[in-house]
Amino acid sequence: MTIKLHKWLIFAVICLFSLHINAQDDNFDADTLLPHETELYKNVKLIDSARYKEAIAGLKKLIKENPDYAPAYNKMALAKIKMGNYKEASRDLSKAAALDSSNYETLRLKGIFYYLNAQYKESKRAIDSAIAKGKRQKIDDAELFYYQALLMFKGKSYKDALTSCEAALDQDYRFIKAIALKGEIRFAMKDYNYAISELNDAIEKSPDDDPDYASLKLLAKSKFEIKNYKGAIVDWNFYLEKFPKEEEALISRASAKININDNSGAIDDLEKAIKINPKNAVSYNYRGIAKAGNGKYKEGLEDLNYSLKLKFDYAGAYVNRAAIKMELKDKRGACQDLEKADRLGDAMAYKLIERYCKH
Repeated sequence: MTIKLHKWLIFAVICLFSLHINAQDDNFDADTLLPHETELYKNVKLIDSARYKEAIAGLKKLIKENPDYAPAYNKMALAKIKMGNYKEASRDLSKAAALDSSNYETLRLKGIFYYLNAQYKESKRAIDSAIAKGKRQKIDDAELFYYQALLMFKGKSYKDALTSCEAALDQDYRFIKAIALKGEIRFAMKDYNYAISELNDAIEKSPDDDPDYASLKLLAKSKFEIKNYKGAIVDWNFYLEKFPKEEEALISRASAKININDNSGAIDDLEKAIKINPKNAVSYNYRGIAKAGNGKYKEGLEDLNYSLKLKFDYAGAYVNRAAIKMELKDKRGACQDLEKADRLGDAMAYKLIERYCKH
């Protein structure tokens, strides 16, 4: 964040995808199904309706009657993954693999399962195998490309991750999570204008009764980065209506308010944040800036002192305290703070030392 105070620019820094697994990845024709396939289809419909316990009970019965029926183990694993019961899901996937190790759905579920359990190398192997098999069988599976994109994003292969997102969207152009992920990737690449476009698209395509708040949050951050502070505040306003006690959102909105000289509004947000977490050095740093922006330099100095008490190596707070000390005519103290910030690696501190402390 860039804030003008005294004669220089002061820098301060603020710093799960929900599971979406398509249960109906098989092509069912209810009129031509065998009895065990009909039972599988019924339980898949239960999974689609989030009636996981009922589906598991039905699948257990089906497996008891057909112990070598791999698709039933796969669907059982799917229901348990959705419930977060990864330990039992792993057992079911192992049984399915033992019955048919090259089965497409077994491979895709293993890839997703491994990703959700942070076993990324195993996830990549399974997903790559599933995608290759899916291409041979001409299977459309947007979600699998989405998980491939997640893996690439985690490995910071941003361009490849974007390619996988596009592959997912080629198969389902309304796949909101893939659109949102593109926005997140663009943000990581610092392509903020592209990120804003993608995130707006994800938000617009989200259902009215289930807004994409994660994209809204990143949209606000993206607007801040291009210095659209008023736009960022508007987005944070909507976000905070849903999450009024989220500390990060309050601090971020305060940061944007400081940049449009709404220091009183920023102080209000920061006091709420401090009530939530009284040990966050960032909140005191920013409140100190806001108070100084209102001309209350001594009160601002107290906040900066406390911020540095909480985090003694907070370079940005030293720079901000130096600005306040300069306003209070304490040039020596200001230069000492800038030297500390410089030793901590603050990029601005050296320039300020050269300009204000060498004469």
